[in-house]
Amino acid sequence: MARIREALAGGGKLICYITAGYPTPELSVEHALACVDGGADVLELGVPFSDPVADGKVIQYTSQKALENGTTPHRVFDLAREIRSHTDVPIVLMGYYNPIFQIGEGRYVELSAQSGVDGLIVPDLPCEESLSLRQRCAAGGLDLVQLVGPTTSAERMRRIAAASSGFLYVVSSLGTTGARNALPVGAAAVVRRARAAAGDLPVGVGFGISRREHAAAMHQEGAHAAIVGSAILQGMIDGASPEETRRLVSGLKG
Repeated sequence: MARIREALAGGGKLICYITAGYPTPELSVEHALACVDGGADVLELGVPFSDPVADGKVIQYTSQKALENGTTPHRVFDLAREIRSHTDVPIVLMGYYNPIFQIGEGRYVELSAQSGVDGLIVPDLPCEESLSLRQRCAAGGLDLVQLVGPTTSAERMRRIAAASSGFLYVVSSLGTTGARNALPVGAAAVVRRARAAAGDLPVGVGFGISRREHAAAMHQEGAHAAIVGSAILQGMIDGASPEETRRLVSGLKG
C-alpha cells in the first residue's frame, strides 16, 4: 500500500488517466505504457461504465466506445495485469460503484490485487458510505482514494482525508471532468485547504488540468500531483499514436 505514496513523494508528479479498452483493448495498453514512458508517476485506469456521472463528454465518449468493444470490468483486470507486466508504476482503477457492487466488494478487491492494481477511486461512493470498501481494500493491500472539492467544508475535508489512503483527490472545480483553457477560479484555494487537511497524505488535483502551466500552478500551491485525463484522451480521439501520447505526457511532465 506504500507504492502510491512513495511515487508521489516530493511533489512535481503527474497522474495520467486512460480509459481501459479505448480505442481498443490492445491500444489502450500501448497508450498507458506510452504515458509511463513519457514520465507518468501513477496510471489511473478508467473502468468503462454506462453512466459516468462525474465525467465530461470526452471520457463519456471513450467509455461508451470501450463498452462497445466489450470492455467489461473483468477485461479491465486483464488489461491492468498486462500493463503491470511491463512496469512498476502504480496503477489505480477509477470506476463507479455499481460494477463493484455487482461483482462484490471483496471479490473486486481480490481481483484488483491479483491484477497488480494498487488502489481504487470510486467517485460516486461518498466517504460516509465507504467504510466496508475501505476495510476490504485495507485487508487486500489496496488504497482507497477519497475525493474532496470546492464546496467541501474544512471539517468534512479533514474527515475525508483521514479516511483516504494513497493520496487525497482534489476536484478543482464544480461540474464534470474535461480539459479547460484556464484553471477554475478558486482552484488554488481548494488545493491549499486540502493540503492543510491532508497532513502528510499526498494531494493530487484533477478536473480541468490540461496544460503544463496548469500543472505547474497546482504544484506551486502545494499539490503533489496533477491529474490529466481528458487532454490525453482527446488526442487519442483525434488519432494520436502511442508515440504522440508519449510526447504529450512528456511535455506535461516537463
